[in-house]
Amino acid sequence: MAKERSGAGDPARTLELLWREPAPADAPPRRGPKQGLSVDAVVQAAIALADSGGLEALTMRGVAQRLGVTPMTLYTYVPAKAELLDLMLDTAYLEMERADCSGQPAAAPWRTRVEAVARENLELCRRHPWVATVPATRPPLGPGVIAKYEHELAAFEGLGLDDIEIDAALTFLLDFVRAAARAELDAQAAGRDSAMSDAQWWEAHAPLLAKVFDAERYPLAARVGSAAGEAHQSPYNPEYAFRFGLARVLDGLAALIESRAAS
Repeated sequence: MAKERSGAGDPARTLELLWREPAPADAPPRRGPKQGLSVDAVVQAAIALADSGGLEALTMRGVAQRLGVTPMTLYTYVPAKAELLDLMLDTAYLEMERADCSGQPAAAPWRTRVEAVARENLELCRRHPWVATVPATRPPLGPGVIAKYEHELAAFEGLGLDDIEIDAALTFLLDFVRAAARAELDAQAAGRDSAMSDAQWWEAHAPLLAKVFDAERYPLAARVGSAAGEAHQSPYNPEYAFRFGLARVLDGLAALIESRAAS
């Protein structure tokens, strides 16, 4: 699990930065050179750095180098890495693409709306892989987070669920998407680290596996594993796993919605 998490910085200063509020009048003057950048420029540079190298590459020094300034210059814009990470998350949420149907409760069937929300979040994690690795139990309450939450809640509006259930249903959906996105990232990392495709990896290990694996002792593993491997041409297919899992999430929500309609 990533060491970085949301909500780890100074809450007051983080909120000021998220909503671009000026520093309090009684705050001591900031030292350093006259500002020639902006908070937005710093955040975009940090996002680009994390997109290319992951959160491991995200340092104040690295962001400064990307911007062509000294590390101390950044502290005139952002207090520390913790606050910067919250700004990055909120910006990614604010800029993510959103389907029209999930924002209009009557415009499409509820399963279509909810699936759109799931797809939007998966695409966000594909565009910014680091988003899937940041624990966000204390999300930065900036304009991006609030707009995203409002948009996604609308997909569940009018289904007979109470407000607590709507919030829980959305959390249930997003937890699934986050897990699916992390599994997809792990599969991609395995391919990069081994410098082999799944097919190449299995071909290289097949002779040894044939020697040690007893299909008669493990008949289910042999049968099911062979069927899945042949269907996916790999031990794991992220897109199939996402589609299958999302359908089961929707089925579970459907049972809840139907039970509320019947009561």
